[in-house]
Amino acid sequence: MIAVMVLSFIVQQTLNSKFNKYSQVLSPGGMTGAEVARKMLQDNGIYDVDVVSVQGTLTDHYNPQTKTVNLSQAVYGQRSVAAAAVAAHECGHVVQHAQGYAPLRLRTALVPVVSFASKWVTWVLLAGVAFINIFPNLIWIGIGLFAMTTLFSFVTLPVEIDASRRAVQWLSDKGITDAQTKPMAVDALKWAAYTYVIAAIGSLATLIYYIMMANSRRN
Repeated sequence: MIAVMVLSFIVQQTLNSKFNKYSQVLSPGGMTGAEVARKMLQDNGIYDVDVVSVQGTLTDHYNPQTKTVNLSQAVYGQRSVAAAAVAAHECGHVVQHAQGYAPLRLRTALVPVVSFASKWVTWVLLAGVAFINIFPNLIWIGIGLFAMTTLFSFVTLPVEIDASRRAVQWLSDKGITDAQTKPMAVDALKWAAYTYVIAAIGSLATLIYYIMMANSRRN
């Protein structure tokens, strides 16, 4: 678990460093993140999704409920390679949604289940540990809830990787990145993807820990 925490810290710090570095490099297309997002949506025939600015750093996300691509201020109004990559990545999720991309559909279907599991899992696990001798099955209910959050983490991986693939390809095809800046976009999105990989590994490690603990207490 400590190793996962250290890796998570390293990846997050590296991602911040990469984003700051590529934020200083002007995109050959000369477009802001907002302009990149709107063009990618239009190129894919999507006209019912708004591009808006939100507070925070690396808070960029697509919200299918409100049909908005939410870009942080460092992305929305900047003309950098980093801004273009992040904006295109979020629009990659919009395209996935429009095309019915299977892993995204599965991830969306899991959202209400995971929301319920996340709300109760900690309390159920604590109660399961406290009353292991009285209600031995309670801890396994908690483990089942936690397993759903772990599954969600792993389902998220292909969704994020595919969105980055779509982003890199579109940026290159439209000349928004060139031979020099395309590897920068790939690098920035690669480190962003690593954060999801580490989160999934961490969730799996925690799940295994709970299972081992439940088995040891039962024995």
